[in-house]
This record gives sequence, structure tokens and C-alpha cells, in this order.
Amino acid sequence: MASGNYTRVTEFILLGLQYHPKLQVILFLLVLLFYLISVTGNLGMIILIRIDARLHTPMYFFLSHLSFVDMSFSSSVAPKMLRDFFEERKTISFIGCFLQQWLFGLFVAIECFLLTSMAYDRYVAICNPLLYSLVMSQKRCNQLVAINYVAGFINAMIHAPSAFRLPFCGPNVINHFFCDIFPIFSLICADTSINKLLVFVIAGIVGVFSGLIILVSYIYILTAILRIQSAEGRRKAFSTCSSHLSAVTIFYGTLFFVYVRPSSSFSMDTNKLVAVFYTSVTPMLNPLIYSLRNKEVKDAFHRTIAKRKFCIRT
Repeated sequence: MASGNYTRVTEFILLGLQYHPKLQVILFLLVLLFYLISVTGNLGMIILIRIDARLHTPMYFFLSHLSFVDMSFSSSVAPKMLRDFFEERKTISFIGCFLQQWLFGLFVAIECFLLTSMAYDRYVAICNPLLYSLVMSQKRCNQLVAINYVAGFINAMIHAPSAFRLPFCGPNVINHFFCDIFPIFSLICADTSINKLLVFVIAGIVGVFSGLIILVSYIYILTAILRIQSAEGRRKAFSTCSSHLSAVTIFYGTLFFVYVRPSSSFSMDTNKLVAVFYTSVTPMLNPLIYSLRNKEVKDAFHRTIAKRKFCIRT
């Protein structure tokens, strides 16, 4: 990144969101609210899982990592976005833009594979309950999480470096509120067809591969649930999966809309609106989904509050 024509560009200008000036404060407060809920919710989930012994299970082990990834993902975009609401010239350095895109690729891929690991965990718990403790041992969980992070690192090392090593010798205005890969391609004065194909293929492999494993897992899970005789048993089995299904639907739905679509349907304005959702809203929703729809998490929260009150009184 230090040689060639692309050293002419030392910074980029972000156009940000296109909105009426009167909406500036409202949008700023909304994004700030989303970010604060995301950080406090995900951090609270991590702490709760760590301090409550009853949540020391594989499912919540994966959930703690999902909360860490969501919090980190949101923090790689939201602070800069919030500052730019009141900046007339929204600039970001060349290195800053590279790091933002690299972190984006890292955390998105990790989240895909974490959701896949959580689906596999639910499959084993419901379809093979007698083997659950053996199959989902602490060693196996650590191995799965390590693989998730390595896969995310590989994904990040493919996209960002391959784009930023190309020459930037023209305009430096990015039509987005963060350094997303497709707006960056439009500033490169070289053939980017291979890069675009690579993004489409890798995104397809990551998304389709992980999504297929999740789909197959839930086909087996649904089949096993339907075999349960009692309605109460079916309800309890399904309730353990409903939170994960909600998180999967929201996350994959937005990503597939932006990155796994034909180029003919590409619209940057539409993508920016969707990007607000998956960079600000989705990381906020996951802790809310798991806390509001999961009885074990709610019980753990109540136990923690009760202990806190008891310590204060004594």
C-alpha cells in the first residue's frame, strides 16, 4: 500500500447518509441509542454468562462470543458514523478506511460461522441429547470457536488487501457512511472485475455454506421436535431454538440482500439504508432477542439482581 499510483490518495471523503438537515439531530440520536444499547446489551450478556454458573453451557459459550463480535462489529462503524453527523467534510484516512473494511470482513464472517456453530449445538442437544455432553465438550467448543475466528481472519485478508493494493488515482469520494467494499471499487482506476467476482464468490461460499448447515440442522431439529409426543415437550424444544432462528433470519436476510444479489439490482441508496440496519440495529437486536425470549437468561438476570440487592442490604 505504499507504492504505485494509489499513493496519490491519502484520504477518502465519505458522503454519509443523504437526509434532510432537519432530521440530523433525530438520526444522530437514533444511531447513538442503537449503539449504546448494542454495547451495554452485548457487554451485559457477556458478563451475565460469565458470572452465572448455570449459563456455563456450550450454547451460552457461543452466545458470549456472538455478543463480543456484535459489539466489536458495531464499534468499528458507529463511532465514526456518529461523529460524521456534525462534520461538514467527512474524511477518513487511507489506512483508517483499510482497517474499517478489514474489520468489517473479519466480524461478518465470524458471525456467520458462530451462528452455524450455534445451530449445530442445538441439533446435537435436541437430536442426540444422550451424546450432548460428549460431543459438545469444552475442547470441541473451543475448537469450533477457534475455527470461526480463523475463517473470519482469512475472509478479511482476502477482500481488503486485494482491493487496497490496486491504484487509487482519481476521485476519493465514497458514496457511503463507512468504507464498504463496493463503493471502494468504484474509485479504483483498474479492472476490478476479478475483485468483484471474488467478493461475490466468497460471500456466496461463506453465506451459502453456513446457511446450508443451519438449514439442514433445523430440518433434523424440526423432525425431532415433531416426534415428541407431548405439546409441552414440543414447546420447550422449540423455545430453545426460537431465539437463534430470529438472529439467523435477521442477519442473513440483510447480508444476502446487499452482497448476494445480481449487479442489475444494485442500488447504493438502498444499500446504505440496509447497511444502517445491519451495522447499527442487528448488533442491538441480538442481546434483546436472547434476553427477552430466553427464560434461562431472564432467570439468570433475576438471580444476579437478587444477589446484588442482598449484598447491598448486608
